[in-house]
This record gives sequence, C-alpha cells and structure tokens, in this order.
Amino acid sequence: MRKFNVTGLCVPEDDYMVDISDKLEQVIKLIDNRSYFTINRARQYGKTTTLACLENRLRDSYLVASISFEGLSNKSFESPEAFCPMFLRRISKALKFSLAPDQYIEEWINNSITDFDLLSEHITKMCENAKVVLMIDEVDKISNNQIFLYFLGMLREKFLLRKNKKDHTFHSVILVGVYDIKNIKLKMINEGTFATAAEESKIYNSPWNIAVDFDIDMSFSALEISSMLTEYEADHNIGMDIGVVSEEISRFTGGYPYLVSKICQTVDRKLDKDWTPGGVKNAVKIIINEQNTLFDDLFKNLENNKNLYDFIYDILISGKEKSFKISNPLVNLGYMYGFFVNKDGKVAIANRIFETLIYEHFISKDESENKNQITGVLQQDVVKNGQFDMELCLRKFAAHFAEIFSERDLRFIETHGRLLFLSYLKPLINGQGFFHIESQSRDLRRMDIVVDFGRDQFIIELKIWYGNSKHQAAYEQLLGYMDSKRASTGYLLTFDFRKDANKQRCAQWVEFDNRRIFDVVI
Repeated sequence: MRKFNVTGLCVPEDDYMVDISDKLEQVIKLIDNRSYFTINRARQYGKTTTLACLENRLRDSYLVASISFEGLSNKSFESPEAFCPMFLRRISKALKFSLAPDQYIEEWINNSITDFDLLSEHITKMCENAKVVLMIDEVDKISNNQIFLYFLGMLREKFLLRKNKKDHTFHSVILVGVYDIKNIKLKMINEGTFATAAEESKIYNSPWNIAVDFDIDMSFSALEISSMLTEYEADHNIGMDIGVVSEEISRFTGGYPYLVSKICQTVDRKLDKDWTPGGVKNAVKIIINEQNTLFDDLFKNLENNKNLYDFIYDILISGKEKSFKISNPLVNLGYMYGFFVNKDGKVAIANRIFETLIYEHFISKDESENKNQITGVLQQDVVKNGQFDMELCLRKFAAHFAEIFSERDLRFIETHGRLLFLSYLKPLINGQGFFHIESQSRDLRRMDIVVDFGRDQFIIELKIWYGNSKHQAAYEQLLGYMDSKRASTGYLLTFDFRKDANKQRCAQWVEFDNRRIFDVVI
C-alpha cells in the first residue's frame, strides 16, 4: 500500500506523488539545448526526487551519470589527486544504471588521473561519441572548497571550447543544492576561504557563469496537489472533495513540497482520514507544534543572521513593505532559504506555516527579552465548555494593557504593540487553536488576524488610531474581510498612541451594515 512520504526520495511504486510531468518537460528542454544550470532550492523542496524522476525520463536518450556529494569526507577534496579518482569512480558507478555498455562504464575508472588536465582529457575521450548528462546532488556540501572551484573552472573551459568546436564534454551538467553556485566564489572570498591573485583582487568572476537561469517553479499548485489526492482517493474511496482540499493545502503551504506531503501524511495517519478543510487546519495545528529538520533549519538560519532576522521582523511585525529585488543580499538569502516569494514586486513570506512559525519564534524571543508582558490571564478564564470567548479575551487584554503600560512605554508599544497582543493571545489558544495573519492586509496601519479555535473562527483587525474618519473606514475594511470569510461577527482592536487627554478608550459592540463588530480602543 502506498503512503505519503516526507523523508528522502519518493518513488511512484511506494509513495503518493504529485504529477510533475510538466516541470520535467521544461527541464528536459534545457538538457536538449545542452545547457549547464543549477537547481538551487530550499531544504526538502523535492530536489532529489526531481532528479530521480528526471533520470528515469532521460535514460532512453542519454547516458545519465547522477551522483551526489552527500557523505563525502573533506579528504576527497583536499587535492586533485584525491578528487579526480573519486569523481571518476562515482561516474562509473552511476552509469551502471544506464544503458551504457559495460566496457564503457569500466573505462571511466582510471586511478592514474591525478590532476585536472588529465581529467579534462579523459572526459574529452569519454564524451566524444556519447551524450552524457552529469547530475551532482548536494553539491553545496563542499562548495566552500578551492578544489571544487578548480573543477567548476575546468567544466567551464571545456563548455566554452565545445561551443567553438574544439572539445568534447558532458552534454549537460546539472548542479543541485541549496546555495547558488553562481555566487560561490564571492561567498568564499568574503569568508576568507579563497585568496585571489593580486591582479584579480576585485574581480569575482564565477566559474559557473556559463549556467543558464533555472526559473522553473518547483512548488506545487493546487491542481498538481489534486493529482496526488486523486491517486489516494482511487485507493481509499474516502469521498473527499479533491478540489476543495487541494486548495486548502495550497493556501497553507504555498506549494512547498515537504509541507504538502506532511499535511497529507498527518491527515492520513493522525486525523482518521479527515479529508476536509477542517482536517487540513487540524493537521496544520499539529505540524506547527512539531520539531523536524526543516523547522530546525528555519530557526537556525534566522538566529545566525541578525540582518535577515530584523528584515523579516520589519515585514511581519512592523508591517513595512520591502521590494523584492534579488540583487539585495538579504532578499536573495531569504529566497534561497525558502522564506520569501515575490508577490506583486514585494517580499512576502513563502507560506502561512512558515509565517506562523516565525511569528511564534518572535513571540518566544519577545517573552524572554522584554519584561513588559501581560500575564495572569489563563486559558480557563476565556474558554468555557470548549468555546473561546473572544470578547472577554479582548476586554482582559485592554484592562491589563491599561494597568501595565504608561506614557514612558509609548516607543516600545509603537514598535511592539502587535507582538504584545500576539504574545498575550498565543498561550490562550495554544493546544486547541492557532492563528495566522492575512498577508494582504499587513501593513503599517493594519493587520488582520484569523484565529481558529475548535470549529470557531474569529476575525480580528489590529489598527493604529488615525482619527475618527479613519476609524469608521476601518469598519468597512473589516467588513470586507469578514465577507470573504463568511463571518457575521468581527473584532477591531485599535492602539491609540496620542496623549492621555485625547484618547478615546472604549470596548463596545457596534452594529454595522447588519453585522456585529466588537470595537476596542486602548
């Protein structure tokens, strides 16, 4: 019986898989054009599985040498004498699974080849009458190594000579990893692991600048997700609404391959096959409280780069817009890690699961670093008979806020007010609910929070006071979002940063266009 797999390679015989035929056809076009390119995507983005599927599709037309640098020791990259024989042995082993003749496979191994000039000549000989596609997975495991740069330089030289009909070399080369190999030399220079000659001290020519851009979207669309669920439904006859469930999975994951499979696996194994939008939400609630290597990497990358941390904080907490310019090193880094996507020219967090995890990380850090916290409210105070009382929750927040914060805290509140409310809210819904932020409405003036608790959903809009007319307009904005969620009740929480004499504190229900809004100004 097939299963949903979130660890390692997926194969059609054992695992439910998204149909990526269209993506593979786009990659094959690059290979047919004899292109060299890099597939650099974030951790657990289906790169290795894509390579395996690609290898199967190419076997009838090419000799495919698919190797990996995973698990190799540093000794293999200490010198050309160590690297060249290792590389050739791996090529020979990989070709055993192609249609190459045994003699040809054996000829690849030559332990007398101990420098890159000899390696280049050997590749020329072996590729003269054979179309060999070289794939190297986990290539960035050793990409901070000068021997690897020399190897890339050799491939570059042979590629250019082939263009001029003066050499034979690999038909196509695909390097796969997280980091962008195009910029690896500059990365090494900055890290002090590569010393340039005096005459090129300011020249950062990449040994991989021959590579064409790889702009194929490897995330899964709702339609592609439905191809996997269709196979599952055929096996189990659940009666799920495949289109609706696929859209819900896409909405939370942004098509991130690991997260798509993780939700499906959780619904299948832990939620009694509850293939409904509610089941998907419950799976998300479980997943965001789990620990796994993907989430560990996410937090590690945040904590290891303060500039990136602050950049994301500005987007999520302060509501600042950032232009998506890949030339910006922070945007490039966040995109490489899978944090960012380009949304109408602006930086957006790639998916709601990542966004929730990062918010919760900020909340945890804020609780540790700041003494100003609203405490003393327990879940039992606002949860009765399994139902969450959002009105009481906001009333208690307003009361405690007034007690704890004063004019001297104004600068802190202006910067951290939203985070303060989320820090207050999280423990009250934890275990039975979760929240997410509506990214389309997150800016300096406004943030829409959606809280799912049990079967109830609450729409909360956070605002800053900008006058009575703006406050009335906030009702219209909130109403529009309530309509999109088919909600008849909404909640408006406004921070008023004016002097005490001018503040208009309130906590009251307002009837607006036949809907009810609980209006709190603090």
